[in-house]
Amino acid sequence: MTKYSAHLPLSRRGILVGTASLLVLSGCSGLIGPSGPPPQIYVLQPEFHAAGAPPVAWQLAVAAPDASESLDTARIALHRGANLDYFADARWTDAVPMLIQAKLVEAFEKSTKIPAVAATSDAVRADYVLETTLRDFEARYDSQNGPPTVVVDIVVRVVSEGHSDVVATHDFHNEASAARNDIPSVVAAFNQAAGAAFADIVAWSLSVPSAKKPGSATPVATPPARRHKIAS
Repeated sequence: MTKYSAHLPLSRRGILVGTASLLVLSGCSGLIGPSGPPPQIYVLQPEFHAAGAPPVAWQLAVAAPDASESLDTARIALHRGANLDYFADARWTDAVPMLIQAKLVEAFEKSTKIPAVAATSDAVRADYVLETTLRDFEARYDSQNGPPTVVVDIVVRVVSEGHSDVVATHDFHNEASAARNDIPSVVAAFNQAAGAAFADIVAWSLSVPSAKKPGSATPVATPPARRHKIAS
């Protein structure tokens, strides 16, 4: 019996109310009080694919993503119609922006195409900063009891360190369909969509022409947003 929170308007008040009201996904309904079971903690662990880009000589710092209050949480978000909800009794290991930052650093490291990459909080010397805005990181339901589609949408900017000049920007949109309407299947779809997004971001960032010449402020033309949907 999988649970999610009651439908909420996209507002601060609605989000706060959503932390206390829980509704059943299929077959039952009701409220769970403070004495309920502790939430199940889920790990975001996407597969990292080899970046299709040549090695670079510059170093990169990865900033924590900007995100709305509704996504700046460890709760696992779902969307049904115009309402944002959260799965009951299920959380990520950390707030979503912190997870995205850590996984992006890991993705660049595992590409083996860049000499040094770290989070901006590590105070490393970097030629460029990767700034991101998290637009979507949620499971979307098109039907009452059918499996959802996970949507990951991240806007990425390569910024020159010290000059604060935006070298290039791009919107990465990736989707993956959950095999079933249960939390483990939804988490697996998050791993698929996020893994594809990280692979695209790494390959694109390492291929930005101006990023091969630190100090250049010439903007690069932004291609149309890449959209991928992964079948379950």
